Amino acid sequence: MNGTRIAAVGHYQPAKVLTNEDLAGMVDTSHEWITSRVGIKTRHIAGPDEPVDELAAHAAAKALAAAGLTPGDIDLVLVATSTAIDRSPNMAARVAARLGIPSPAAMDVNVVCAGFTHALATADHAVRAGAAVRALVIGADKMSEVTDWTDRTTCVLVGDGAGAAVVEAADEPGIGPVLWGSVPEMGHAVRIEGTPPRFAQEGQSVYRWATTQLPPIARKACEKAGLTPADLAGVVLHQANLRIIEPLAEKIGAVNAVVARDVIQSGNTSAASIPLAFSKLVEQGAVRAGDPVLLFGFGGNLSYAGQVVRCP
Repeated sequence: MNGTRIAAVGHYQPAKVLTNEDLAGMVDTSHEWITSRVGIKTRHIAGPDEPVDELAAHAAAKALAAAGLTPGDIDLVLVATSTAIDRSPNMAARVAARLGIPSPAAMDVNVVCAGFTHALATADHAVRAGAAVRALVIGADKMSEVTDWTDRTTCVLVGDGAGAAVVEAADEPGIGPVLWGSVPEMGHAVRIEGTPPRFAQEGQSVYRWATTQLPPIARKACEKAGLTPADLAGVVLHQANLRIIEPLAEKIGAVNAVVARDVIQSGNTSAASIPLAFSKLVEQGAVRAGDPVLLFGFGGNLSYAGQVVRCP
């Protein structure tokens, strides 16, 4: 085997939907104000009895079913999350227990909004190195639990959810080389900190960084996969803000690609946003098996990671 591939994907969102009109009854805002600034119309919010590992397990179970696999086929579980309140057991171990996965390596990856693409690269490396046979890679966050619902600058942004992918060995590379990095001196621009932990960000700094510094990095991720942006069938960026997604996708130059805009319905779900949006594109048939799709995460820590993958 010379590479790895995504065998299947799955996603899950809580049943409760919070609209912009609902938020207008909670803080000084309006549907027009929210859509004009971030493009979000609705978001899904988990209840107090729906922990992060439950969201993650639902998405993972769907990915396993789509791949035709059982929990016993998995020997590595990676969960990208930044909303794990407890230190131990970690989310990966909790998900493995929920699904009945026997004796896997189980690790959490906290790179906030770029967490899933970091975890996907880690799974790719582990399988190609022979350290794992099949990996379950999950992005899951319950942003509602770390949000100040009286702060209109942040509460209008967030949603909860999870997305998952099964990674396994393949004859041909189905997961391209990762391009990753960070700007640690600007890590203060996106934060989840304090007691209790609360989400905060410097919106203008993030916007300028994402729309000016990231396009050439995303194009280089395509080059590492031996493709040009025009070869892409899909682009799935971190679903932070429609005003970031659309100009960033345009500057990348993916003129023939479907651009994921799940942020409109789901809000910013942090590490869940990329696998959630990607799974929906696959489910809807917007991208087909074998199509090249750029996955590109960015945000917290001012970290980024991207790779071109072939659709399951």
